[in-house]
Amino acid sequence: MKAIGLGLLGALTFTGSALAAPGDMNVSTFLGKADALKAKGMAAMFSSDLKVLMAEAKGAGLAYRAMLAQERAAGRPSSCPPEKAAINSDQLLTHLKAYPAAARQSITLRTAMADLFRKSFPCRK
Repeated sequence: MKAIGLGLLGALTFTGSALAAPGDMNVSTFLGKADALKAKGMAAMFSSDLKVLMAEAKGAGLAYRAMLAQERAAGRPSSCPPEKAAINSDQLLTHLKAYPAAARQSITLRTAMADLFRKSFPCRK
């Protein structure tokens, strides 16, 4: 699968409502939409939902990048990714599916992205 950088993590996500900020979609909705796109096969490339997913994931990645910058400035980063950190779509989906089904409704993609980066790029002391 294609690797996506910290600033471009949006390659896979959907938005919930027109008023929600990118990255605010919950994990359950995201996975449902991703599964629906996957079922379309190659036709998914022409689906407007793909662009929505991309914007959602990008928004979650950008939100995490901004939060990480604030944490670094305070001297307490929650993760320590390399400059060109990349997470591919399979890694993201596997991470999202690891949340218990009952919890997926209450976890936003922003939170899930932060959890994934904390897990994938822990700071070494």
